[in-house]
Order: sequence, then C-alpha cells, then structure tokens
Amino acid sequence: MYAALDIGGTKIAGALVDAEGRVTRRIQRPTPAKESARVLMSAVDSVLDGLARDPAWGTVRGFGIASAGPVDTGAGTVSPVNIPAWRGFPLVDKVRAHPLLFASIEPALVGDAVAMAAAEHWKGAACDVGNALCMVVSTGVGGGLVLNGRLHSGPSGNAGHIGHISVDLDGDPCPCGARGCVEGLASGTAIARRAQAAGWMPPQGEAATATEVAASARRGDALALAAFDRAAQALAAGIAATAALVEIDVAVVGGGVAQAGDLLFTPLRRHLDTYATLDFVRGLEVRPAALAQDAGLVGAVAAVREQQHRAPALDGPLRG
Repeated sequence: MYAALDIGGTKIAGALVDAEGRVTRRIQRPTPAKESARVLMSAVDSVLDGLARDPAWGTVRGFGIASAGPVDTGAGTVSPVNIPAWRGFPLVDKVRAHPLLFASIEPALVGDAVAMAAAEHWKGAACDVGNALCMVVSTGVGGGLVLNGRLHSGPSGNAGHIGHISVDLDGDPCPCGARGCVEGLASGTAIARRAQAAGWMPPQGEAATATEVAASARRGDALALAAFDRAAQALAAGIAATAALVEIDVAVVGGGVAQAGDLLFTPLRRHLDTYATLDFVRGLEVRPAALAQDAGLVGAVAAVREQQHRAPALDGPLRG
C-alpha cells in the first residue's frame, strides 16, 4: 500500500493507493489558500490524520506528494502561485515531521501536473502513446510531458508548466509576473471572472464559480458559453505551441474545469484546428483525462514506486 497527497489551490486530498493504482481510501479538505502557512499545514496534517486512522495505514511502504507549483523536487519545497503563504515552503520536511509518518518512509515530491502526466501514462488516457502533454485545468493550469515513452520533468520538476506560457502579449498581469498566461485565461477562476465581467450572474445564493458558469452554459446562456469558448481558445494556443516545440501525439486534459465535458472540449478542438496548422501538429488528438480527480494522487504514487524500484522516479518509464 502507498500513501499520497495532492495539494492544490482548491483542495487538499489524501489517499491510500494499492500497487495497481487503485484508490482504496480518499480524504479531502478545502485548501485555506488565503490563510497563513501554519493554517495551511494544519489542513494537510488533518488529511494525514484521517489516513492514519485507516487499518491499512500500517502497510504503507511509500509516500508521494503532488503539489501545485512551481516546486523544487531537489529541495523539497513548493511555491504554488495560488497559495501566497507558501513561497519556498519546506513541504517535504513538514510532512516528514508528522508524528504518525513512519521514520522509514521518505516522502517524494512531484508537481501536481507532472503527477497527473505520470498517472495518465501509467493507468490512464496516455498509456498507449509515447509522447503526450497532460494538463490540469482547475484553480490553476499546469502540465506535464511524456516524451519518447518517459516522463520528462526537467531539473527542478517543472517541465511542461503550460499554465504560464503567455498567449496574449497585451493580456492582464499574472501572479507569476508575466502577462497573458494561459492560466489567467483558462483556469476555473478566470472563467468565472470573465463571465461576470461580461454581465453573467450566478443564481441567487450561489457563488460565482466555473461550475455555476458551466451550469448556465448548459442552459444556453450566451455569456457563459462565451467564457468557456475563450478559455478553450487559450488552451488551444498553449497546446499548439507545446506541440510545435516537442511533437506530441495527444493532449490529455483533466482537472475540475475539464469536468464540464463538451462545453470545454468541443470549442477546444475547434480552436486547436486553427492554431495547430503545421503538418507535424495538424490533427493533434485531445483526450479527456481518464483518472479525473484522482490523477494527482495516483501519479504521486507512480513516482514514488519508480523511485523505490531504483529507476529514475520522474524521468523513467512509468508502466508496469
């Protein structure tokens, strides 16, 4: 049995995962993203406490951590763009210090989108290809690359971070410091913000979220549909740019926003036909992620399994 954490701007999830990649127990808490580093870590500890109450906890032999990035896998630190209190935060050290974590288990850190790529290549929508971009579209937008059948994470663990490719030179400033990033146009937060700016309003008593925008879009609301179309256009531009650089076979899209289904994928494929025009990227296939909300958890386990097998945890084959 393996344990895993998946930390993002919206949720902190933990799971026990077996050697076949099946999630046997899952716990989730909201991310107190605007709170202090101490409050954030308390939420992580709460998830760990819940996992430790499971009878299978005593059989855990590896621990993977997937976190929103940027991350520094060598230093064990995280600096998620959407979690301001964590800048160079020593997440691995903090998790290692949890009183219920066995001393013999060394937590392994991976970026959440790289973890998603690991999971989809191991057990999901990219298991049959050698070259793929796998994306998380949620509170933020991240990505990971599989190249020549191997996960390519880069020296610090951040390769494939498509959310911070600029696709609008005159766009709004991004918290990362650049302008017009994919994340600022295509994340769930961006979709809700754009719909509201155009005059859309959520139902009375409901929060202005991408989920509510999607519900309105399904009812035919033109402003909600336009917000999803704009997000899809930004994603298409980023995917096409990535394909032109590294030649991928498929783009796999997951995360909370991808749960909107055809509201996102139909305009995404249409816009991709406009941006991916060179012969070697034309007709690029877009697939929904197969592992949905568990991809980060399963991918964190995929990484730690490879590390234990003495193959490179983030740059080696992930099947088996």
